Amino acid sequence: MDSPILPKQPPVFISYLRVGKLLYISLGLFAAESYFFWRLFKSSRFQEQELMQAFWLICFLFSFVHIFLVLMDGWSRFQNYKKIKDLFYQHGFKVRIAVNYRGSKCQRNAAIVAAEELGFGNDVRRLYKKLGIKEYHLLPDFFVQDPFFLFKNSFWSRTFLEKYYPPKFDFRSISKMQIPVN
Repeated sequence: MDSPILPKQPPVFISYLRVGKLLYISLGLFAAESYFFWRLFKSSRFQEQELMQAFWLICFLFSFVHIFLVLMDGWSRFQNYKKIKDLFYQHGFKVRIAVNYRGSKCQRNAAIVAAEELGFGNDVRRLYKKLGIKEYHLLPDFFVQDPFFLFKNSFWSRTFLEKYYPPKFDFRSISKMQIPVN
């Protein structure tokens, strides 16, 4: 198969932000929430309210831990994006590639961003729509299908601990070489 003509490629950092845009919005919310709960915890310490101290500390810890979970999830989705982009570049748009990443909004977003950067994002969007996936379907399928997902190693490794994927292609260099000089 001949390599497709690539549109101009964004910098890697922009792709990283686009892949995890919902995650990074929630990162900001968790950071603000952590600050808010920390302030409430500190003020409850001076009023010697042990029950409220414990409550605000638990709220703070919940929010604070989520900051790191969101960062790890963003990293994992970016690894997915690099792999999907390589696969789409090598094989073109294939349903079997896109279907593997339909499980969560973040994974679908990684597939859509990768496909957009190769010029066929609408194909991936149409496929997900055909599969009955709506824009508001944020939670992964397994949240509903398996209530004990938190206790499974596959959940943790696929969601937060995706291994580093070295990209096979330098898409920015490829797209620059394809631009005709006038």
